[in-house]
Order: sequence, then structure tokens, then C-alpha cells
Amino acid sequence: MTVTDAADFGRVAVMLGGHSSERAVSLDTGGAVLAALRSKGVDAHAWDPAENSLAEFAAACFDRVWIALHGPGGEDGAVQGLLQWLQVPYTGSGVMASALAMDKVRSKHLFRAVGIPTPDYAAVNTLHEASVAAEQVGFPLIVKPSGQGSSVGMSKVFERGELNEAVEVALQYDATVLLETCIVGEEITVAVLQGKALPSIRIETPRVFYDYRAKYESDRTQYICPGTESDAEEALYAELSLAAFDELGCSGWGRVDFMKSADKQPLVLEVNTVPGMTSHSLVPKAAQKVGIDFATLCWRILETSFETEVGHGT
Repeated sequence: MTVTDAADFGRVAVMLGGHSSERAVSLDTGGAVLAALRSKGVDAHAWDPAENSLAEFAAACFDRVWIALHGPGGEDGAVQGLLQWLQVPYTGSGVMASALAMDKVRSKHLFRAVGIPTPDYAAVNTLHEASVAAEQVGFPLIVKPSGQGSSVGMSKVFERGELNEAVEVALQYDATVLLETCIVGEEITVAVLQGKALPSIRIETPRVFYDYRAKYESDRTQYICPGTESDAEEALYAELSLAAFDELGCSGWGRVDFMKSADKQPLVLEVNTVPGMTSHSLVPKAAQKVGIDFATLCWRILETSFETEVGHGT
């Protein structure tokens, strides 16, 4: 749905902060979104569920919600389910899609089942299971919690002696840990907005991988947009992004992350249903490439709340 009058959005809550390990990033995202919406005349208000109760939210009588919560509790279907129960429309994907996308193991199961290329992997719950699985996956490998974002709890493991520590770190954040083949190649991401893929971005960082510091703190990370070498390759990444997005049932907006293998094939890592919207974030960079400024991008994402209003996104 296209909205031309800010009044049509009504009273909007920008949900930010929350209780997850990504609280700080969420506060940055939410603050930027709030300022952008207000600059376009939207009656937008910050709402932090870590500081306000459910009863207070219900009493505030918001007409819709711009979800800027990252990680568990905000990106995993929990707040989406709450808002649907309260019959308050919200941005982005619905309950099931949010839960699936947040669960890296189950989303990879689905990708593999329908032929969407993804790196080899194993799911483990203990150090012993990790030791056995690592031999099958092979070194080097990536260790990460199944249900976290922003590279929280993620490590690159080059040899067996580093494995236990990496798994123990990941287990601090989730009972299930993903061991994934480490793909040595280019990291590419594609944003999806209202059913269309935006230009790809290739990420180049001097760090071991595109970790939390590279994403949110480093000024040395380079972003090349578009990130592919030809129109045909760009079309392939767009096609796979939409396929991964649709397979999980996602809607509205999001971002699909890839690694390019040694034989130049794109491999889907994961789908992010509430990507960051900070000064270092990727979706605004891709949108800018096609002439969508930050405030307009936030507006268009708010338009996606009308999908949940008519029952889509469950």
C-alpha cells in the first residue's frame, strides 16, 4: 500500500531497545527511525518494552508499530504475536516467518530442502556433539548461536584447539549452536523492500570476518554497491534473495546475506527480518543507490504495516 498523507498512519510506536543482547544497536536503529518519521510529519513515539509494561502499551492506543527491536523478543516472532493478539498492525514479517528467519538451523533446513544453496552445517547442543560435527563440517568453520543476530556470540575457528572456547561462547546465548563451513570469498548482502530486491552490497573488512565491531564500530569496513560484477550476477543474487525471503514466508522488508564460494556461486547464509538502520547499516546504503533517502525508506517500511492490518504476515 502506498501512503501519501502522514495522518493515515495514525499514532505510531517505534519499538526499540528491549532486553536482548542487541539492545544498544536497537536503540540506535530506533532513534534514527523515530527522527526520520517525525521529519516527514508522522506522529511517531519511542516505546521501549524493557521500560514499559504491556498494560501501558495497550492503554497508549497506538494505531501501528514500527518494529526496531533486534534479536530475541523482537525479531523472533514474540512481539509480532503480541501485536497480532492486540490487533495492532506492525512492520515487516509475521510470527512464523520471523521465528523461522531467527532460527538459523531451521531456516537452513528449509533452504536445503528446496534447493536454495547454503553452506554445509551441523546443529549441536554440547561440546561433545560439536567435536564430532566439526570433523564432518571441517576446518575452518564458523560457530554461532542459532537464534542471535548482529554476529553476537559468533567465532571463526581455524583449528580444533579453538573449538571448545568458541562453542562455549555461543552456548551462552542459545542452547543450539550452528557449525557452518567457513566460505572464503566475498560477502554480499541484498535488501528486500516491498517485494523487490535492492542493489547488492559487497562488504570488505580488514577484520577476520564481518563481526559486530566491523558492522557497527569500524570506519575501515568498505561497502561496494552494487557488489556484483555483471548484470547477470546481480539478477542471480536478486532472484535467490527473493526465493529465500519467500521460502521463509517473510514480507515487507528485510535483508538476505550471502557468501560467494570459490567457484563464484552465491550461498545464502541467513535472512534478517529487522535489519539494522544505523549510520553503518546496509539497507539504507542499498536504498540510497536507487534514490530512496533514509526518511523515505523509513516511511516505506512503515507502509508495510498495512499488510499485517489486512491479515497478511501471519
